Amino acid sequence: MAVVVIYNPACGDRTADAFFADHVFPLLEANNIQPALTVRTERDGHAGQAIVDFLETYAGESLVHVVLGSGDGTLHEIINALSFVTFKGDRANTSPPSIGFSLVPCGTANALYASLFPAKKEDKIAYRLQSLHSFIARGPIQSLTLSFSSLSSPPSSKQRRPKVAVSAVVTSTSLHASILDDSEKLRESIPGLERFKVAAAQNMSRWYHSYAKLLPLSKEGTVQIYDPQSNQFVTHDDSDEDTPFVDVYGPFAYFLSTVNVDRLEPEFRITPLTSQIPPQEPSLDVIMVRPERDPTFTVDSEETRVAFAKKTMAVLMEAYKDGNHVNLRYNSSGEVSSTYDGPTVVEYVRCGGWEWMPDDTDEKAHLLCCDGTIFNVQKEGRVVCLAARASANAGFTVHV
Repeated sequence: MAVVVIYNPACGDRTADAFFADHVFPLLEANNIQPALTVRTERDGHAGQAIVDFLETYAGESLVHVVLGSGDGTLHEIINALSFVTFKGDRANTSPPSIGFSLVPCGTANALYASLFPAKKEDKIAYRLQSLHSFIARGPIQSLTLSFSSLSSPPSSKQRRPKVAVSAVVTSTSLHASILDDSEKLRESIPGLERFKVAAAQNMSRWYHSYAKLLPLSKEGTVQIYDPQSNQFVTHDDSDEDTPFVDVYGPFAYFLSTVNVDRLEPEFRITPLTSQIPPQEPSLDVIMVRPERDPTFTVDSEETRVAFAKKTMAVLMEAYKDGNHVNLRYNSSGEVSSTYDGPTVVEYVRCGGWEWMPDDTDEKAHLLCCDGTIFNVQKEGRVVCLAARASANAGFTVHV
């Protein structure tokens, strides 16, 4: 097995250089692990290209382990580079390699690492080295489920093949995509997590007009929805073996799906059931907030949107309370609490995939976020997002 070290000095609080020099490289040396390649990334795309070049140079390597010091974005970059590469030379005729990762969290949110290793009151240095220690000790691994998002052009377009993006953490539209889009513009001035809160405030009262379709789980054959009363997933009322697909009509305030993670920040457990009720097959956990489910909704107006923004904010704040937003319900007056027994504020769905067809007139509804990378859905186009996991001898794994 070849070991490759890649770290991104520009991510997060820009401390990856010091952390690798002080802790990662000495730990590898102490355990007689000599990297075949060490890459300090210098530009966007550098990490992905470095792995591709390494695999082409060492075509005989069927197992490669990457010690990765970054946030979720660099992992996303590597996975996308390897998912669509056409290898040259001797590697062109070989089976896809299996890529293992030891994650060293150096990014801003580190969603995947925080989900695999929920933070405890322990030494901060030791906390960041847990995945690497697991690799050194030949500890357990977890295969990553991936979500594949195909952005299709309208029928009138000359572009025949859809653009495809792969996510290992989150795929979203609506508020989350708008927040990520605007937060990138704030990265230089507000480098920490605070920039996401600023971007959220800029978009909180916005609604997103789109039509969505939920696709069934392969084994279950239906779409599942969380029932807070029984604390379990049940078959969606609109899904059965004969008609398993579920049509969902907007407007939406929130539409987000995850794989592999129950949180997007160490304390922000947006899809808590990923860990509380683990999926039994490749699937997407989807969070939807639709304003017209509010019992007091009458008409879409600026005043209505501003008022509903407080309820959307309540959902997000409850996500910081160990994922309690999934238990929020309305009362007849439209107030929100986990003690009420009206309609759920959040629709929490587990499914095999989803489609998103944004209204042509709603520009912000065309934003798609894949692990922090923003895409634009063309007018009259759509997105199809599907969950998949590679076979045992290929794909991507993480030491846990």
